[in-house]
Amino acid sequence: MSVALAIKSKLAALSPHHLSVDNESHKHSVPENSETHFRVEIVSEAFTGVRAVQRHQKVYQLLQEELAGPVHALAIHAYAPDEWQGEAPASPDCRGGSGS
Repeated sequence: MSVALAIKSKLAALSPHHLSVDNESHKHSVPENSETHFRVEIVSEAFTGVRAVQRHQKVYQLLQEELAGPVHALAIHAYAPDEWQGEAPASPDCRGGSGS
């Protein structure tokens, strides 16, 4: 199973209204076809009344295995349903490594 599919599968535990998992590894100095840098947009009732740090902790808890292994970077955009505006901010360009 790909890392992206594993992330989606595990985040399904939060019963998301919206879930997007994007592999952004190609934007970084990593080998071709890497699965190391991801961006997650997730909208869930589980985040209602929960501060941003606690939302991220919920995601980290579910993705412990991936974060301990193949995932080097994870951008998390976590929203309660009433906060979701239909899109999250774009990820910044990579500023590290040798470029590609």
